[in-house]
Amino acid sequence: MHPDWLIPDWHARGVGAVMTTRRGGFSQAPFDSMNIRDGLGDDTEAVHSNQRLLAETIGATPVYLNQVHGTTVVRLTAADLRPGAPVHDADASVTTEPGIACTAQVADCLPVLFAAPGAVGAAHAGWRGLAAGVVEAALKAVCEAASCSPDQVQAWLGASIGPTRFEVGVDVLDAFNVHPAVTSPRFKAHAERKWMADLPGLARDRLSALGVRSVSGGHWCTVDDAPRFFSFRRDRVTGRMVAVAWLTGPAR
Repeated sequence: MHPDWLIPDWHARGVGAVMTTRRGGFSQAPFDSMNIRDGLGDDTEAVHSNQRLLAETIGATPVYLNQVHGTTVVRLTAADLRPGAPVHDADASVTTEPGIACTAQVADCLPVLFAAPGAVGAAHAGWRGLAAGVVEAALKAVCEAASCSPDQVQAWLGASIGPTRFEVGVDVLDAFNVHPAVTSPRFKAHAERKWMADLPGLARDRLSALGVRSVSGGHWCTVDDAPRFFSFRRDRVTGRMVAVAWLTGPAR
């Protein structure tokens, strides 16, 4: 495991989890160096080398999604590892099968990982997906897969754009049903018709309201730390990191 990558500070038996940073891979600038996503302008072979490196490092096979800022959750099985398996249009996944890694690719959006007895999940939570309910949908799918309640689930928030960098307009407040005139701990007035939004805080609030007692992480800002993290808002042309969770063996 690269020493710069992020490891969730949870205690989940039989579960592996990690979030890559921009360090430790093969890509050249401006995708240097651990860009995990193809189709952005990076060298395809470098991206595939990065993906192989991640799979070899964690001892599981990541299943990447075509993320569309929605709320669809897919249940991953061995069929998703077959050559030519279709790529799911979804923003969250869950699995109960060891060796399959659920993924969330990000470069400012918030990755949320879930661990439960016998199941793991991952969600890609940009503001659109978060407002629409992707965290709720992912948690429900994890609980159903593990036959457990939300208080038995551990959640981890990875690196994302931070609350001092995420300037938003009234459209984002509308999406979260927050009136511009109402004081909110997650939306700080910043300029005329502009607010600073706390994306990790919004996710933490939703998880807590759903009954998840163990929520950790969420204190890294992708925009502030250019040497460590990709940031679309900062650089526009950039790579993607990935947060992954997988079962290493029986958890029960």
